[in-house]
Parts: sequence; C-alpha cells; structure tokens
Amino acid sequence: SYSRIVRLGEGLQLTGELNPAAMNRTLEALHMCVDRLGRHRPIRLRAVATEACRRARNGQAFVERIRQETGFEFEIISGKDEAALAVESCAALLFDPVRTRPGDVRREAQPKQEWGLLLDVGGGSTEIAWVRLDQAARKHTLVGYISLPIGVITLAEQFPHRRPGTYRTMLEVVREHLAAFEQTHGIRRHVANGRVRVVGTSGTVTTLASLDLDLPRYIRQAVDGYRLQPENAKRAIGRLHRMGMDGMRVHPCIGSERSMYVMPGCAIFEAFLSLWPATVVVADRGLRDGLLLRMMREEGGHHHGRPWPHTGRSDERRITPD
Repeated sequence: SYSRIVRLGEGLQLTGELNPAAMNRTLEALHMCVDRLGRHRPIRLRAVATEACRRARNGQAFVERIRQETGFEFEIISGKDEAALAVESCAALLFDPVRTRPGDVRREAQPKQEWGLLLDVGGGSTEIAWVRLDQAARKHTLVGYISLPIGVITLAEQFPHRRPGTYRTMLEVVREHLAAFEQTHGIRRHVANGRVRVVGTSGTVTTLASLDLDLPRYIRQAVDGYRLQPENAKRAIGRLHRMGMDGMRVHPCIGSERSMYVMPGCAIFEAFLSLWPATVVVADRGLRDGLLLRMMREEGGHHHGRPWPHTGRSDERRITPD
C-alpha cells in the first residue's frame, strides 16, 4: 500500500481545469508507483481516476499525458462505478457482526437490517449508496446512489475564510444536496426503525473514530469496524472546533497535510447524520480495496485488469480465487 496526498482537484472549483502544480504533484507520485511496481513485477494492473478528472476540461488530456510518461492507462470511472466500488470494498461490514469499544462484549438485540447506506467522503466528490441487503445470502443490490460534486477540497476552496458561522453554512450547503436523495428513497423512516446498516469510509470518518477512541496515534485495527455513535461523533466534532487549526496540525491522527480539510469533511458527515441519524460502522477501506476484490473474483483470463506494461514478461500466470 502506497498513498500520497496530491490534491489533484486543487483550484478546479474556480477554473474548471486541473492546474499544472497539481498535475506535477500527481505525476511525481505516479513515477514512485512505477518504481515500486517495477520491483514487485505485478501480473495485472487496473488504474482509475475519479471526480477531478471527471469534471476537469483537461481531465482526459491529463490521463493521456500520464499514459505517455508512465505507461499507466487510467480509466475515468463514473460516479456510479465509484459508489459501487466503495460498497464492494465495505461489503463485509454490511453483513458481519459489528463491535463496540474494544473489550466490550455486550450484544444488543437489533431488528433485521434489510438496507445498507454507505457514505464515502472524497476530495472532489462525496458518494452515497443505498443498497438492499440479503442477510441470508450475504448479497447486496445497489438501489440508488448519488455523487455529490462536493468533497473536502472543493468545500475548503468554496469557504476559504473560516469566520463564525462558516461551518453552519457548509452544513446547510451539503444538506441541500442530500435532501433530494432522501425524498427519492425515503431512507429516514428505515433508519428510524433500525433497519439500516450505515457504513462510513474516508479520512473524515476514521479521524472522528480515532478521536472517540482517544487513540495516541492512528491504529487501523482499532478503527476499522468500530461503531461510531451519532452523539459521540458530534462530541468529536466539537473537540475539533475547540482544537482549532493549530491543534489539528500537531494531532498525531491528523497532521499538517490534512488539517485544513478536516472541518469541511466534518460538515459533510454532520449533514449526513442530521438527515440519517444512526450508528456508523467505520471502514478503513475504499476504492482500491473494491478494485482488488473485483479483480480477484473475475475469471482468470476474462478480467479487465491490464497487464503491467513495463515487465515484458511471457510467463504471466492466471490467478483465480479459491
């Protein structure tokens, strides 16, 4: 696993294009990926681009530039595909028993959860998926989705000056975007009846879980699968307000690179909870996990993952899951 915050969508809200600095940061990270993959000599590779490239006028041109400079053939996927992959990555959490705090062995009787609601907060967009669950067969069906053109970076750029009342305004902006989805699917009544398993994935959600757990540093094993209660999430958000930007920069679970995007992410999450107040199962997994799971399930020789272009190997093996 290798990741870098490259802020590809920086400035996109204002110009409608990817800016040169953001593209150069992204290419630098991708050249690092070329080096790493060259050492590991993978058999198959799939590369996808999301909201920044979907929206930017020069998104397709940038994907072509990446191909020429690195050999990576990126596919710009739709918001629906992105939502479906996010659901796929978190599918186990939609069905598996979930835990409370570490060491808490209580089991609360719950009504049968026939629905799943997934929130994935990104940099340039936010995906929400509404799925029907078949608990017996452990299968899910995507019923509806929405890809909001709002993410932590776009919201931070829309509200660059954090004055009193700015956070409340961000909340209302997000709520307005979510209202139509609620009106279409009537999710709130199912949430009120306890019939919905809610899963949240993103740096925002995992940060709030870390604060609720009061972790000295980020620990994936403690966060992934954790049940974040609505009141605890709001308490963690209040703590971040009091902490301020300086406090977030030095916090071991946040850091300077992410500090400016934390409160926009919290506004998205709190707006989500205000419409659908429920316990959120926290997922430290996302698009890459969904891609891997999908590729693993596909038939050997019939999948869409591309061969790694730099190996020149003639001994490619087919991998079929057990």
